[in-house]
Amino acid sequence: METLAAARAGDEAAFDALVAPHRHELMAYCYRVLGSPEDAEDALQETLLAAWRGLAGFEQRSSLRTWLYRIACHCCLRLAEKRPKRLVSWDHGPARAPGDDLGEPVPGAAWVEPWPDPADSADPAATYERREGVELAYVAALQHLPARQRSALILRDVLAFSAAEVADLLDSTTASVNSALQRARSTLDGRPFTDEGRARPLDEEARELVDRFAAAFERADVPALVRLLSDDVRFTMPPLPAWFEGRDDVAGFLSRRVFATAWRVRPLSCNGRPAIACYQENEGRFPLSALLVPGLHHGRIRWIASFIDPDFLARLGLPDEV
Repeated sequence: METLAAARAGDEAAFDALVAPHRHELMAYCYRVLGSPEDAEDALQETLLAAWRGLAGFEQRSSLRTWLYRIACHCCLRLAEKRPKRLVSWDHGPARAPGDDLGEPVPGAAWVEPWPDPADSADPAATYERREGVELAYVAALQHLPARQRSALILRDVLAFSAAEVADLLDSTTASVNSALQRARSTLDGRPFTDEGRARPLDEEARELVDRFAAAFERADVPALVRLLSDDVRFTMPPLPAWFEGRDDVAGFLSRRVFATAWRVRPLSCNGRPAIACYQENEGRFPLSALLVPGLHHGRIRWIASFIDPDFLARLGLPDEV
């Protein structure tokens, strides 16, 4: 293979061409394991650097893809040991009432964050076809597993490696992998708001649901929003600790606090699903103030995941205001 030979000879352009078909799926794997696009990017860069340095040792006994996944697995495991566990709001504390104080941003907490889809994959159906998408609820649930269980589950259940292949990638045994998978699946079965790991294409009814939610949010039409919510809906907004549970409390919070000012919304895509960039009125201007990721379940919105950390919003590459 000429490209491989050139890369081994030190041709960086050839190496980039060699790994380009695998970059995005490796990034998706790292994100699933680490729960943060920023951490995933660090793991991806470490993976590619290790691959560049170790390319001479690639003996082609497996595919290049499998060899890269082996490196990525160990990079992610090392990072997972160093970084704090990623949380969602209900892991941090109990739900609050609409009139309660929202609290101060939690210092040092590492929150599960959404992954904005690349500009060339804004269509969730296209993302599904490449089997790269994964819903935020599933990524959040994964963070409750030990890192090795998390990695094994993703490799086996999402990426469809065999148990023997997973054992090889993780320097383990097939028996150990099967045991880890059994424990991981049992843990996830007991987690709330867990959706299946492989993304599914949205049907037209689901797309329309998100569109109606965005339009009602911009109109501050609380009754219209309430009709779209499940009874057990949750509203979260890290890095603030406050979150709300149930249709009545979520509606109360929206009425009292969120819609005290006007909003403008713009559609985008995160985790292979529709999301909404929200711009809040401030002295006649509309700066970027939140990213909303609606979680759907049986034709209703079950989780309104709102992300308001200015540092996170600045990394999205969205217009600062509209």
